[in-house]
Amino acid sequence: MDSVASALGRLESLAATAPIARLATAFAAAGQELALVGGPVRDAFLGRPVNDLDFTTSASPDEILEIVKPIASATWEIGREFGTIGARVAGEKVEITTYRADSYSGESRKPTVQFGDTIEGDLVRRDFTVNAMALRLPGLQLVDPAGGVEDLIAQRIVTPASAEISFGDDPLRMMRAARFASQLGFTVDEKTVEAMIALAPRLDIISVERISEELGKLLLTDRPRAGLQLLVDTGLAELVIPELPALKLEIDEHAHHKDVYEHSLTVLEQAIDYEKSRGHSPDLVLRLASLLHDIGKPATKRVEAGGVVSFHHHDVVGAKLAGRRLKALRFDNDTIAAVARLTELHLRFFGYTEAAWTDSAVRRYVRDAGPLLERLHILTRADVTTRNRRKADRLAFAYDDLEHRIAALAEAEGVAALRPDLDGEAIMRVLELRPGREVGEAYRFLLELRLDEGPLGEDEAERRLRAWWAERNA
Repeated sequence: MDSVASALGRLESLAATAPIARLATAFAAAGQELALVGGPVRDAFLGRPVNDLDFTTSASPDEILEIVKPIASATWEIGREFGTIGARVAGEKVEITTYRADSYSGESRKPTVQFGDTIEGDLVRRDFTVNAMALRLPGLQLVDPAGGVEDLIAQRIVTPASAEISFGDDPLRMMRAARFASQLGFTVDEKTVEAMIALAPRLDIISVERISEELGKLLLTDRPRAGLQLLVDTGLAELVIPELPALKLEIDEHAHHKDVYEHSLTVLEQAIDYEKSRGHSPDLVLRLASLLHDIGKPATKRVEAGGVVSFHHHDVVGAKLAGRRLKALRFDNDTIAAVARLTELHLRFFGYTEAAWTDSAVRRYVRDAGPLLERLHILTRADVTTRNRRKADRLAFAYDDLEHRIAALAEAEGVAALRPDLDGEAIMRVLELRPGREVGEAYRFLLELRLDEGPLGEDEAERRLRAWWAERNA
């Protein structure tokens, strides 16, 4: 964190930008209080980019709309029931919320919204002290009733009110504590952690959609390990994603095997490193797959003769478990399917190191991965966590070779498409068929030829197709 003087200088510069200056002038002219609040103020102190412009005000939602419409190119009221009005001002998206003092009733999945009358009252009801600071506009007065600056300096996550009250008001804040531990690299205060352990069951009143959204935000941070460990250590993971703590496999005295939980966190970290080195943006599908790729191991763990530990078919079992968990968390169908497929395929490469693959095997690897191929490359590489440098190098060299072969085949054959030489219409013309099951069978026959032998050309494909059809109907 930079000095307080530097942070205040950044806030002053930020306040002078067009969207903030226009809002400050408009609210002052209407006789209403306005302050930049939460994340933007925190990030200015941390020297981080300010991406979201959030404001709090004494104005009611109706009054907010009346004030901002003359200076906004667009407004929206999707958060109106919570006192929030969105607008686009000077090209920037902003959100302005009436002072609030809401809480959960104890059983409801939604907070009871109550509007407040002071900025101090609004700030002390917020989740953590580092997010409970505001900059009054246009006077540029810092409001910090809970000591957020001190906690920023100490790199500490702590609630403004007692943790029991704060988490009782909104139990999702317990997951937000884990997310901010990862996002900011801060330590969660000991009493706050104790409250998370005690109040973990309260998370049950939060909607699944809010929980999965928060889990996604945690996974998309640069360093999600700390937050995930906190979820596991406090018991929250048992309510959100119980397959994760289940990876702490029991190590018996005869069959020593590394902790699959720690392995999975390391795979996630390494996948993030590959994500960055290969020029990709944070990818929730890849990160979920990295975290969940081995969740089939507890169910498939066996101690074989001689004390050897095995996890036969944990890829297939894990794919089903991953799909089931993500469906329960109400992730979208595309994400569920992609994570399950990556989990199912994550072991496929390891046969490559045992025997030389034919071009047909390489084509099938590409075909089976489909649009997930790049993610599968990263997941497979990240899955190597052995400390045996010779083994790690051997696997890395083997995967380099596989990627080179894929690239060579793609250049020579267009292997990325992997379609038969004849499409469905051509098949129907050659065999004089109408649309139906037999066309699908013929298509699959040609696809197998394409995978086994590469491009045949239309003439040869037609000759092979006619021969197959004649034999099939003999």
